[in-house]
Amino acid sequence: METKAYGERMTAPLDDAEMARWIAWKRAVEAVDAAVAHEIHSASALSVPDFSILSRLIENGGGRMPQHELGLMLDWQRARLSRQLSRMAERGLVSREDGPGGRRTILASDAGRSALTAARTAHAQAVRGALLAHAGADRATFWAAVDAIAGAAPDSRHKG
Repeated sequence: METKAYGERMTAPLDDAEMARWIAWKRAVEAVDAAVAHEIHSASALSVPDFSILSRLIENGGGRMPQHELGLMLDWQRARLSRQLSRMAERGLVSREDGPGGRRTILASDAGRSALTAARTAHAQAVRGALLAHAGADRATFWAAVDAIAGAAPDSRHKG
């Protein structure tokens, strides 16, 4: 049952301590994202969107997936996905097959598979170094909080 005080607290502006925690959280997320992106690109020349697409294509579709399904999995708008796939096709990472009814299937190329293999090792090292190494002695509490936040998110399709 929600009390009036709780409801008022939830709608009040953040106090200084809450704002400091929010800023620290944002900086931490940005630092981890930047470290992971840098390592992936250094190892494979893939961008994070390239990595996301290739990961899903290969892990969930065996290297082949309808473009519409890929878009749903990534939770991307059709135009964004189409532009990204065009850039990746120009670089030889994926190809497109036209199917019945104008439906397209996306295929990971050998070059895309090779790049993803190189990127996976860099991804794992970056995640371990930039995030997991800092969980500290209170890991269970930290991950319980992260899991609670992730579970409260409106969508859990963003894996990888």
